[in-house]
Amino acid sequence: MSELTFDNLADDGNYLGSERARLENQVILDELERKKKARSMAVPTDDNRVKARLREMGEPITLFGERAADRRDRLIYVLSQINAARGDDMDMQVDDKAEESEDEVEEFYTPGTLELLEARRRLAEYSLPRAQKRVAQQRIDSKMPLGRIIDIRKRVFADVKTFQNLGSQIGDERPISLVRFAPNNEILATASWSGSVKLWNVPSCTPIKMLRGHSDRVGGVAWHPQATLSQSPDAVNLVSGAGDTFVHLWSLNSDTPISVLKGHQDRICRVAFHPSGNYAASASFDTTWRLWDVTTSQELLLQEGHSKEVYTVEFQDDGALVGSAGLDAIGRVWDVRTGRTAMVLDGHVEGILSMAFSPNGYQIATGASDDTIRIWDMRSLRALYTIPAHLNNVSDVRFFHSDGTVPAHIVQPSADDVPMNSAEPDAPSGEEGAAPRAQGSPPPSLEQQQEHLAQEWRYRPGLYMASAGYDGVVKVWSADDWQLLTTLQTDGSKVMSVDLSSDAKMLASGTYNRNFQLFAPESAM
Repeated sequence: MSELTFDNLADDGNYLGSERARLENQVILDELERKKKARSMAVPTDDNRVKARLREMGEPITLFGERAADRRDRLIYVLSQINAARGDDMDMQVDDKAEESEDEVEEFYTPGTLELLEARRRLAEYSLPRAQKRVAQQRIDSKMPLGRIIDIRKRVFADVKTFQNLGSQIGDERPISLVRFAPNNEILATASWSGSVKLWNVPSCTPIKMLRGHSDRVGGVAWHPQATLSQSPDAVNLVSGAGDTFVHLWSLNSDTPISVLKGHQDRICRVAFHPSGNYAASASFDTTWRLWDVTTSQELLLQEGHSKEVYTVEFQDDGALVGSAGLDAIGRVWDVRTGRTAMVLDGHVEGILSMAFSPNGYQIATGASDDTIRIWDMRSLRALYTIPAHLNNVSDVRFFHSDGTVPAHIVQPSADDVPMNSAEPDAPSGEEGAAPRAQGSPPPSLEQQQEHLAQEWRYRPGLYMASAGYDGVVKVWSADDWQLLTTLQTDGSKVMSVDLSSDAKMLASGTYNRNFQLFAPESAM
């Protein structure tokens, strides 16, 4: 299969030209027109008059469990249906004291720059082949035998359940607002309310340097996808946002910012790097999120859409989508290639504080002040599951992410691990946690062991997630049946943030007590 690009992307121009599509589209337009007229229709507000009007039309005056407001809505629906059947374009006036109709919400657009247009094209060119590769791998995984999937889940979850406290360190003089592992998993970045960002060696928890530049509490910090890997230490490796309304871009060789991005009018909470590393996003209390060009330090997009403060922003791994959520208890998923809303996450009853995209590309987890985590499916455009996660605010959620390669600390099978005598059916297979072979079955070859290990690590990303809560604990959940795997105690104060290293060796948490903690499974010790 050839790589999918922006230029060879199929464009089905005949869809709207088909007779069936035209009919379906007309039905939708007719229904929208009926609802529009129904909104402007004046009906009685007195419940007795509503019942009398329903009785005149031969409709039941009340239904089981129906409230007065529901009854009035039913009257509006019946009248609009009668109007539509008669073909009457005039609004029906059934009450002398008609209420003023609601102001119609007019959709508006703001002109975009040529730089934004070019950025959208580059984002499409970047995301299309990545999505194609992800879907191809998911098709391969869907053919995996059920027994093999169960075996992988057992081993991974058994390893996760052995997380133990590796150490704790005082990170700053004020609360630690965010912790994030570097892509090489050897450095931990911590953001603090003191306005500083600190870098630490892990797991030794020794300081590397302090990045100074913000004058107010730092709410977000994110690593460039290639930082500490192929990215030059002199180039942009980190982005941070703070209460001083500024976004700072940092290198690893300087404790002052390379660039300061200005534009927000209020406190900045979370920031995120696009998977390409060329763009960054920031969420702010000015009810907007913004997209920045990292190379030029230019603001490309100011996106409205929330009625209250925007608290978190996160990119999907493909790079095609970005999610934003805030204190209006609403999340939105945007297609950054077109600027359109792909999905509205409406279900939380209090403000959303955290958001994470699953590596599978179509599931989203949101944590909120209503103490729950909601799991959303973009394929069905609805909430799949609600987890009663913590006893207080869910401050952070993070899926396990990895590029699918086997980490260096995992023991690779060698020729010495392959049993030479098949009469010893219970000899170790060399693969950690492997199920015992059936009596009389031949031992797995070295190639089979290596393939099983590689298959497990390709399947592992997105298999579990971690959450942090103001109840003082970190919890790890399975990401297929959403069951609790383990609960990790911190220092007893509010846990502000959590992160998982991509090599599965460590979990980090930052707390209100100015500390950060490291946890590790037994396999990594």
